Amino acid sequence: MQIHADLTQRVVVYSEELPWVDSPMAGVQRRMLERDGEEVARATSLVRYQTGSFFSAHTHGGGEEFLVL
Repeated sequence: MQIHADLTQRVVVYSEELPWVDSPMAGVQRRMLERDGEEVARATSLVRYQTGSFFSAHTHGGGEEFLVL
């Protein structure tokens, strides 16, 4: 999956217009701002967690940036 993956290009994203997408972990949703790859990807996301939910430890070879809401 590629979303705004060309980091040489300037992009303006209106995050409130993006859908919340369920992650593989129950109770965790994300709005994908940038992504290059599938589940293990270089990624930038807004993430929201329901009370008591969690995301298990994992790595992203290209890095991961996220803002938790």
